Amino acid sequence: MSGRNERGTPYASHTDAETEAMLSAVGVEGVDDLFDIPASVAFDGEFGIESRSEREAERHVRGLLARNDDLTEFLGRGHYEHYVPSLVDHISQRSEFLTSYTQYQPEVTQGFLQALFEYQSMLVELTGLEIVNASMYDHATALAEAALLAARVRSTDGDRVLVPDYLLESRRDVLESYTDGAGLSVETFDTDDGNVDVDALADAIDSDAVMVYAENPTALGTVEERLEAVGDLAADHDAMFCLGSDPVALSVLEEPASVGADVVVGDAAALGLPTAYGMGLGLFACREEFVRQVPGRLVGASEDESGRRSYTLTLQTREQHIRRERATSNICTNQAWVALRTEIHAASLGPGGLVDLANDCVRLAADLAGRLDEVEGVRAPVHDRHHFREFVARTDRPAAAVADDLEAEGFGVHAVDDHRVQVCITDANEHAADRLVAAFEEVA
Repeated sequence: MSGRNERGTPYASHTDAETEAMLSAVGVEGVDDLFDIPASVAFDGEFGIESRSEREAERHVRGLLARNDDLTEFLGRGHYEHYVPSLVDHISQRSEFLTSYTQYQPEVTQGFLQALFEYQSMLVELTGLEIVNASMYDHATALAEAALLAARVRSTDGDRVLVPDYLLESRRDVLESYTDGAGLSVETFDTDDGNVDVDALADAIDSDAVMVYAENPTALGTVEERLEAVGDLAADHDAMFCLGSDPVALSVLEEPASVGADVVVGDAAALGLPTAYGMGLGLFACREEFVRQVPGRLVGASEDESGRRSYTLTLQTREQHIRRERATSNICTNQAWVALRTEIHAASLGPGGLVDLANDCVRLAADLAGRLDEVEGVRAPVHDRHHFREFVARTDRPAAAVADDLEAEGFGVHAVDDHRVQVCITDANEHAADRLVAAFEEVA
């Protein structure tokens, strides 16, 4: 590269003369003057890290990790762990997948695009809706994008997004951040014993509602029993009905399309990833009539010039792809690799294995709740409903104290209010159920 600064990098090609000219233009003498870094944290040329051999470094890191608390988690509330087969790692970490960014060049990424198309197809079958994308960050951002979609497609004016009182605060915060700029307001309707109170929703909804949101299963682990009534109320008021769920639950619960859902959101990384408490994959499915308003990108199937089936990204409505005023979203992530892992995990289970896993989530929650209900000082479950993965239990002792004492015994549960804890059980932690019950007997 002609004229570049030989002391620097070929990717930052300014010559000394060019650098001096720019510094002069902004009125400073040196590059360091552009930054205000306290001396206490400024790099002085020495890292101060003792040099170690590879073996010594490994031993040191293992020692640091050994200081972490060894907790068996029964946490849940939006973050779920299922056993991830080793083949998910082996396939997804192949170089052609792991090093791939967004699949802009279909001529060299047919394998990855086919896997994403299969991921979309799997969720089409589970939701009953025709369109699925593979580009959302997580459950919260998928919900927020659904609200913006509702505002774009609703035929009459309105600015209210109605959500149940069981909506997790972390999801509501994201929803409010997205909708504030769009002039929408988020309002809460009451629930009854952990499920939507249809009468309360009927009182709350009017012609100004653009979207109604519910979950199945809910953040409390309960299974919603009157989703069709919720869908009818939304349709009667020309509001979009958005349902939150996940791929495991969808394999046994009511098909969203059959209860009137227009959009389904959630976290698809319930399959394919261990619990990450941050990293996720937003599930986003909708009716075909909304296809040109879907945020993110879709993978479509077509034919090449030889008539062979081929795959390509299509209907990319992000603002970096089309004119900003026509964009449906500025989402710029690429969750394709996580979607790949989800698809591999689902394919390895097969339809029967996925249903078996979901049935275990119902059985394990019911069994553990029944056992905890026999512990003095505990009532479980609080809600007289069917449950999926998790449930709320009432404790005579303050919930925070119970959670702290259980942590000291090696178990993590959520304290959700003064006298209620929430417990989540899956195939990943069922081996510790006996010890958890014994710990409750000690601390409750």
